[in-house]
Amino acid sequence: MRAACGWTILLCLGGPGSGDAQAPPEADYYVYVGAESADLLHRVRFGPGGASLDRTIVVGEMATETEGPHGLNVSRDGNFLFMTTGHGVPDGKLWKFHAGPDTLIGDPILLGYFPATLDLTPDGLYAFVANFNLHGEMVPSTISVVYTPDMIEVEQVETCTMPHGARLDATGMFLYSACMMDDQVVEVDTRTFEVARRFSVARGREGPLPRMDGEAEHAVSHDQATSPGSPGPDCSPTWVAPTRDRGSILVACNRGNRILEIDRASWSLVRTLETGTGPYNLATTPDDRILVATLKQGAGVQFFDLDSGKALATVPASTTVTHGVAVSPDGRYAFVSVEGVGAEPGKVDIYDLSTFVRVAEVDVGQQAGGIIFWKMEDVVEGTTGGAGC
Repeated sequence: MRAACGWTILLCLGGPGSGDAQAPPEADYYVYVGAESADLLHRVRFGPGGASLDRTIVVGEMATETEGPHGLNVSRDGNFLFMTTGHGVPDGKLWKFHAGPDTLIGDPILLGYFPATLDLTPDGLYAFVANFNLHGEMVPSTISVVYTPDMIEVEQVETCTMPHGARLDATGMFLYSACMMDDQVVEVDTRTFEVARRFSVARGREGPLPRMDGEAEHAVSHDQATSPGSPGPDCSPTWVAPTRDRGSILVACNRGNRILEIDRASWSLVRTLETGTGPYNLATTPDDRILVATLKQGAGVQFFDLDSGKALATVPASTTVTHGVAVSPDGRYAFVSVEGVGAEPGKVDIYDLSTFVRVAEVDVGQQAGGIIFWKMEDVVEGTTGGAGC
């Protein structure tokens, strides 16, 4: 239900997927989300009065070109917002903004073909960007390494075909990226900018791979995927999420409807979680207690207890093509971007992680994709801005 002031409120009055009335949040939460088909960057605010579109920023350089904001991340101090635009002519770019005023810092810099997911080292000095490469032949692509104070690309690390879902571990020493067309996960040592290890996520062949260059590994994977009777990649991994304290990484098999947990020390498969249709992006609560998975083809969100591996709930999204997820630092809410189809608006859906209920939704631009949490603020009385509970 949309209040007259423009806030979307499900938590007070109930609504689709909301179940019983929910306790309202006690703070204001802010996330950024990119609308890829609209060349818009949105800031969404969620607080005691509900959820609203706090700010919209037009991005891109050419009015006649859809440049496609795709990946987002925020420095740990909350001062800087980084964004990739995936389309470009011909390469995509990395942009740096002052978070809050959302003003651009310098000119964006060129990276590789279709830069997608990006992550930042804990000190914010380096950005690692997966160059997804949707253009041309299926050949190995790279991870761009950018020194963020000067916005200079210092290296491109060749990894595999269609790298996606790049995420650093908590120390910032290792980057993990999925390879959608090679059915593998790659570990990059951020001290040397080199591939350290590889892991096959193909069903029945899960395990360590030789540490060879991207070209050679692509040839091996290509031969396996195109062997007689092979339907191609059966996992097609789209995301890797390192856990904070469990010593493992979680891999979303978008094509295989499963999530793999891989132990980092032994570099072996720990277990497999069966999921709904098309797991795409993953996020965990700060205590590693709950795993949130978006179901891109399943138009929903699935929640797991990480200790037991038990599926806790599967909740429909507000529209189709569920994409990204960001969890608040207090572990209370999950913010999910949903693309929609065609001229439909994108959405940001908000889920209460104590009840697994969708408590709010906000319309944003078409094809909402990359989403990142910015900050929490204590509520100042009289400034919450919406119809309260």
